[in-house]
Amino acid sequence: MGRIRGILDRSEQARVLVVGDLMLDRYVSGSVTRISPESPVPVVQVDKEWGGVGGAANVAANVVALGARCDVVGCVGSDDAGRELRERLDALGVGTEGLVETGERPTTVKTRVLAGHQQVVRIDREQTEDVSPEAVRLLRPEIRRGLAGCGAVVLEDYDKGVLVPEVIQQALDGAYAEGVPLIVDPKRRRFFGYGSATVFKPNAKELEDALGEPVRPEDGVWMERARARLDCEFLLVTLGGRGMALCSAGQGTTLFPASDQAVFDVSGAGDTVTAAVAVAVALSASMPDAVAIANQVAAVQVSKAGVATVTRAELYEHASTFMAAREVGGAGESGSAGAS
Repeated sequence: MGRIRGILDRSEQARVLVVGDLMLDRYVSGSVTRISPESPVPVVQVDKEWGGVGGAANVAANVVALGARCDVVGCVGSDDAGRELRERLDALGVGTEGLVETGERPTTVKTRVLAGHQQVVRIDREQTEDVSPEAVRLLRPEIRRGLAGCGAVVLEDYDKGVLVPEVIQQALDGAYAEGVPLIVDPKRRRFFGYGSATVFKPNAKELEDALGEPVRPEDGVWMERARARLDCEFLLVTLGGRGMALCSAGQGTTLFPASDQAVFDVSGAGDTVTAAVAVAVALSASMPDAVAIANQVAAVQVSKAGVATVTRAELYEHASTFMAAREVGGAGESGSAGAS
């Protein structure tokens, strides 16, 4: 607990640049008391509606919730959703100078219909083909500008077309030139296009789909082989309810079991982990410490409904409870995965 505080109490000193697919989230929530006579689907009696930010914008929201500064680079449409997304990011204190307006494609909007805490259906409005060469031309200088003076850069890929090879390479080259650690949250389309990243953070299913074989986080040799194939310094695999596995070049694999926390909704949990790792490494934390922090942040996030952020105060409260329970139960926080 003391180590977490020692790192995050300085979070105002950190600035993170987030580049990727920005989204606007909308929610419709109500109760279900009957099935529709028109089709065998539930009828949701709406009680309330609200909005938020998603995708790369949610990573940025989590960065500022943890007390750090954040700027975003990405695309929004010339539409009401794009204006709302910009306004929401501004209200959160996220820097939006790097937003590029694309008149030819709409802002990505995800609408979730909830019955209580249960998601009934999600409605997506989006175009997922690669952004135009003109958009790429406008994005590249925004990345260069955003990299100056930042402590970490995140590439947040949701396969919505912003992270094309030219944009990825601009970020990789710029981060290397500035000596800034770069964290990648990948998707399938360009999974192998992020060579030389500092941290590569897929979830287990994404890694399995890309490699064509089951993930073996307990097998240090398998994890090292996967890390080398992805050409990253650190491979961080999120394992859902099992926690996370971190493979470091030359240092083996460490397992971080998930804390015992009630799970209401996993929406946006990966974004929260990415943000926590980025803030920690921007503050020069070691990767094991960064992952330990992210593990605790994720435990708080999944206890909330919908795509949510986690504040430092919430994290400190959870971490204190977790450490007290661990002392009573005698459980370890992490362990090494041996070679097999």
